[in-house]
Amino acid sequence: MVPDGVAIIFALYIIFVLGFIAKSIKDRKTELLHKLYYAMSLILVIWDIMLLLIKFTDPENTVLLRVFDAVMYLGPFTPVLALLIVLVFVRGGRSLPKKYYLLLVVPAVSFLVVCTDPLHHFFYQHFSLDINEVVLGPYIYVSSIYSIVCLIISIVIMIRFAFRNRSKLCFKQALLFSIGNIVPVTVNILTSFRIVDWGIVATPLSFIITIIVHGIAIYKLHFFDIRPIAMQRVLDWISDCYLVVSEKGLVMNYNLPFHEMFGKQYGIVENTYLQDSVQDEDLDSKTGLYNLITSIDSCRKTRSSISYEQAIFTGSGTDLRKLYYMVDVTPLIIESQIEGFIAIFKDVTKVKESMQRLQDSQNRMMEQERLASLGQMVGGLAHNLKTPIMSISGSASAMENLIEECKTSVGDPDVTADDYREIYAEMDIWISRLREACAYMSDIITAVKGQAKNMSTSDETEFSLEELFKRVSLLLRHEFLRSGCRMEVKTDIPQEVYLTGDINNLVQVMNNLVNNAIDAEREAQHKEIVINIEKDDSSLRLAVKDFGTGVSPEVKNRLFKQMITSKGTAGTGLGVFISSAVIRGKFGGEMWMTDNPEGGAVFWISIPLERVTFKDKTVQREHGNEKE
Repeated sequence: MVPDGVAIIFALYIIFVLGFIAKSIKDRKTELLHKLYYAMSLILVIWDIMLLLIKFTDPENTVLLRVFDAVMYLGPFTPVLALLIVLVFVRGGRSLPKKYYLLLVVPAVSFLVVCTDPLHHFFYQHFSLDINEVVLGPYIYVSSIYSIVCLIISIVIMIRFAFRNRSKLCFKQALLFSIGNIVPVTVNILTSFRIVDWGIVATPLSFIITIIVHGIAIYKLHFFDIRPIAMQRVLDWISDCYLVVSEKGLVMNYNLPFHEMFGKQYGIVENTYLQDSVQDEDLDSKTGLYNLITSIDSCRKTRSSISYEQAIFTGSGTDLRKLYYMVDVTPLIIESQIEGFIAIFKDVTKVKESMQRLQDSQNRMMEQERLASLGQMVGGLAHNLKTPIMSISGSASAMENLIEECKTSVGDPDVTADDYREIYAEMDIWISRLREACAYMSDIITAVKGQAKNMSTSDETEFSLEELFKRVSLLLRHEFLRSGCRMEVKTDIPQEVYLTGDINNLVQVMNNLVNNAIDAEREAQHKEIVINIEKDDSSLRLAVKDFGTGVSPEVKNRLFKQMITSKGTAGTGLGVFISSAVIRGKFGGEMWMTDNPEGGAVFWISIPLERVTFKDKTVQREHGNEKE
């Protein structure tokens, strides 16, 4: 029979559990683990109610007592539910494969056996509420051993999980779950094998402890509360894939997209270590997994987030596609201790493709500007080449006359050696003029050839500012002559300045800025363009200053943000915009504009000193002589 004190405990427990479940259901806490916990609590409530009914039932009413006893044998479901709770715990708190629910078959059979016991006596050979008079049948040992095994397995799983994870929080949760299951295991063993005579109330009393400590682990420590579930929903929303690992690299949780994209390919499964998924021979095929493990190690050492880009191939054959993910690995710190890491994967393939299209579009615009610039130079170059060609032609004619004079004078007694020396001296002069004209044409051809290169290519070499401005002067010589402007280069730097990069890119930028300055000064009285060269602690600065009309405020505000021109139909709007992109992309520098206090505008170019070399002019001159 049930003692009065135990009956009061059962009654209070029933009231508490029913109230708690009603409140929880009202708060919509109906995740799988909560459902299992409610089911275990309700079964224990039914168990306790049946015990209370037995207490107040006439001992002679055997039929009614058997009915209450049969209903009370819903109790064997409790150990199985405790095991299912543990399985949900270690699998992440979301769902279980259907095969796990086959564990409920044995307690269901036990319930049917006890309900039909009068027909076969497998459960009781002699039914009695007095433990000294009852004679147990063979099946009751099957049911008891099965319950004990379920509880022992749940304890082993929890302890193994805690030791593999080595987290304070998991240790606390595992300790509570283990205590909650150790108590009924002990009581079941002692009562089922008649080691102690605690009566029929011992087992339900032991499971009250289970319900209490499980409730503390679930609700007090919030492991399966609505908050972590909500966080999983948020992670699904803000990321395309995510992975949660413990401080030791044990895989704790991930979502379905991660499993489909990375898990299957790299062999990542829950409750295994990331390191176990790779072997020495997997270096080429599992680069993404190596990157993830390396990032987690770096995150552990620095205690800060690590971000990197990861490419992955999906599909096969003609369907093979390359995807790009931005991966953020963040440490999960609890009470100043790293308890784990979360890796969030964001698919940036479309962003990469859009950036590539933008870059291709920008390259096309740069090509258009280059071709437009070349088109503007063609007329000037034709004029520039006329002078050296005419000089070469004149020199050649003069040389022909001198040669003819030498031929006709052969054998003439009036022609002396001094006359021949005079002829040879004139020939040297004309040859010198030929060399100068050819050198000038060579410089012109070199400059034009460099500007004719595709802007998407890059020839990283070291070049001097002297060579840069020499090319600019050659290419814009016709513009200077036609406009009456002149270019002056000023610098306080005593050394020869060299830059590392593609000289043709910088020539295009300087051509554009100087050409703009020439246009700005067409109606101005001051026909001078000044290029200042200066440096500070971090950069070399080139300033192109004109004394023209300046730039209007509405154009100035948009000058480096979009394609805009102040030249009307004469301008493309590409020049300054593309020049700024070239300085940023090819030289890692910056470009901006200020007003010239004397009237006009100043366009500034800043190039990091990492790309600048200063060499002594004397040394450079000596090296040049050696080459000659």
